[in-house]
Amino acid sequence: MDGYEAQPLYLNVPGLNGSGVNHWQTLWEQHRGDVRRVEQVNWQDPRPSEWMRQLNAAIIASSGPVLLIAHSLGCHVIASWAAVIAQGYGRPVAGALLVAPPEIERPDAHPILQRFTPRPRQPLPFPSILVASRNDRYATIEESRSMARVWQSHLVDIGAKGHINAESALGLWPDGLKLLDQLAEVALRRANGPFRRVA
Repeated sequence: MDGYEAQPLYLNVPGLNGSGVNHWQTLWEQHRGDVRRVEQVNWQDPRPSEWMRQLNAAIIASSGPVLLIAHSLGCHVIASWAAVIAQGYGRPVAGALLVAPPEIERPDAHPILQRFTPRPRQPLPFPSILVASRNDRYATIEESRSMARVWQSHLVDIGAKGHINAESALGLWPDGLKLLDQLAEVALRRANGPFRRVA
């Protein structure tokens, strides 16, 4: 099968409450012309089926490969979507950058996060990088490592950066952009290669 002809589309998938003006996701949208946001009807009251439906609509609207950029609960939206939609490996989603996914199955997890349980336990059907912080109040580094192992994501430990959000004061987060570029290089090469399905 021939490779994609259209340019890749980068889709931001924010978490609960969206990403504010100082969040790196918002800054990336302003910095890069190829990053767009998956909009949700209600950022404060997420419903799994509704959020996955919005994600799916944004993905299928693209004529080329899609790279997903998720933060927090957005990571679980992607994992849940991938568990429901049986896409071929790397198409239409070529890869995903998963930043600070919370551990939603904790007994003390917020009830809103628990709506997205159980956490999917199958590998993602595309290359992915999971970025974790050692002092994230929503997931220990061990829990992040477990999620990366289950999803077969490459884990990147960036030290003590909180929830890797606006409060982390990362600004444009240049190191994150480097990770995105590294992911894109691998993911797009695979997406344009032989088409295969995950067993």
